[in-house]
Amino acid sequence: MAADGGFTVPETTIADIHAAYRAGTLTARALVEAYLDRIEAYDRNGPAINSIISVNPAAREEADRLDAAFEKDGPVGPLHGIPVIMKDQADVDGMPTTMGSILFRDHYPGRDCFIAARLKEAGAIVLAKSTLGEMGAGDTHGSLFGSTRNVYDLSRTAGGSSGGSGAAVSANLAAVAIGQEGFASIRRPAAWNGAVGMRPTAGLVSRGGVYAGWPMINGSLGPMCRTVADAARLMDVMVGYDPADPITARGFGRAPHSYADGLGADALKGARIGILREPMGFGSEPGSEDFAKVDAVFGRAVEELASCGAEIVDPVVIPDLAELLATRVNDRAEEDASFLEYVSGTAAPPFASRDEAMASPLFAETFRGVRTRWAANADAEARRACLAARERLMTRFLATMADHRLDAIVHKAVEHQPTVIEDGVNPPFVDQKGAPYLNTFLIFVPSIVVPAGFTSDGLPAGITFLGRGYDDARTIRYAYAYERATRHRKPPESAP
Repeated sequence: MAADGGFTVPETTIADIHAAYRAGTLTARALVEAYLDRIEAYDRNGPAINSIISVNPAAREEADRLDAAFEKDGPVGPLHGIPVIMKDQADVDGMPTTMGSILFRDHYPGRDCFIAARLKEAGAIVLAKSTLGEMGAGDTHGSLFGSTRNVYDLSRTAGGSSGGSGAAVSANLAAVAIGQEGFASIRRPAAWNGAVGMRPTAGLVSRGGVYAGWPMINGSLGPMCRTVADAARLMDVMVGYDPADPITARGFGRAPHSYADGLGADALKGARIGILREPMGFGSEPGSEDFAKVDAVFGRAVEELASCGAEIVDPVVIPDLAELLATRVNDRAEEDASFLEYVSGTAAPPFASRDEAMASPLFAETFRGVRTRWAANADAEARRACLAARERLMTRFLATMADHRLDAIVHKAVEHQPTVIEDGVNPPFVDQKGAPYLNTFLIFVPSIVVPAGFTSDGLPAGITFLGRGYDDARTIRYAYAYERATRHRKPPESAP
C-alpha cells in the first residue's frame, strides 16, 4: 500500500516520513489513512492479526491540524505527524482504556497519561490502542478480544503482555508503538514478532496515568519499533521526571541530551561483551528440540558480534543466578495499591478496588491468567526473601561485569519459539514460555532486544543487550551497531 505521492508505507522510518513531509510528497492525513487501511485489511480482515482494540476517532482531525501547522511554521516537534500505537493500559484522552478485559470494557479515563501527553506535544498522533495480555498478565489473550496472532505464524501467539504493540508495529500498522513491561512484556513480543523492543532502566519513563504503575516499581513503558534508531527517537521524547510517578526521581538527571544522537555502525568495535548462556527463561526446557532451534540462532549471533569487532567473553557466569531468580513473587498489597492509584485518577472507573472487581460476576469471564495472578498472595517471609535476593543478584551482576571489564551482557531474547495459541488458551495453558526476566527482577537496568535471524522453522529470534543501570544510551548504541551489521529484520508475509 502507498500513501499519496507514491510514498511506500511498509518498513518506513521516522526519518523517511519526515523527509517525505519536507519534500511535499506526503501529508500526515495521507499517512494516517494509509495505516488505517492496513489495519482494516490485515488486522480486522485478511490474516486477522487482531492486534488493535480501538482506533482513535480524532486521528484524521489531528493529522489535518498538524498538516496545517507544518505548512505554516514547519514541524511542531521531533515526532511531527508520526502515527503511534499505544498499549491499551495507558490512558489517551478520548479513547477507552480497557486492559483487554471485559472488566474495563466501557472505561473512558478522560485524561492523557504522562507519555501520551509527551508524544502529542512532540507532534505524534496516537492512532490506535493495542491488545495485551488481559490486565497486563501473560501472553496476549483477553476476554474482550480473544487472542492476537503472531505475524510470522498465525497459529502462534504474539507473546505478551505487549503482544498487540509487537504484532502491530511488525505488520506496519503504524510507524512506531509503545509497550509496557513488568516481567518480559516488551522484549518477548518484540523478539517473537521480529521487532526491536526496549525496557528502559526504571525511573527514566513515567507510568503516570498507566495501569500497573506506582507504587509498583518493576514495570516500565518502552518503545517497540522496526528499527533501533526509531526506538532511540522515541526515548528522546518519553524520558522525563513526573511527580505523579515518584520512581522517576531516581532517573532525574540520568539521561543524556539525546539517545538518537551519536548512533554509529562501529559502536561494537572494541566493546567487551559477555555472553550469558545459562538457561533462565520462565518454564524453559533446555533439552528440547525447540530450545535447540533458538540456541542455534544465538550461536550465530555471537559470531556476528565478534565480526562487528566486539571482544567476546564467552561464557560469563553470574553466581547462583537461577536460585536467586526463583525467589521472585508478587506483592499483593503493592498490586492492590497500584490499582487504587490508577483508578483514583480516572473518570468514572468501573471498580474502586481489585477486591470489588474480583467480586463482580464479570470476573469469572476474565482470562485464566488474570484469575491466577490476582489470587496469588505471597507471605511476608517470601517477599523479604525476594527483596534480599534482588540485592544479592544486583551485586553479583555488577561484580561479574566488573571482573570481566564488560560493557554489556548479551543473552537470548527468549529461549523458546512462540507458543501455539491453542496450547495457551487450553491445557496445558503454556504462557510466557522461555522468557528471561533478569532485567525486571533487578529493575534498575536497561534491556533492549534486536532481531537476530530466524530459526529453522522460519520463526524470528532475537538477542538482548543488558547494561548497567542508566547506561541505556550505550545499550542502544550496541543494538544499533548489531542491527546495521546484520539487518535480520524481514517484514512478515502475512501483512505485505
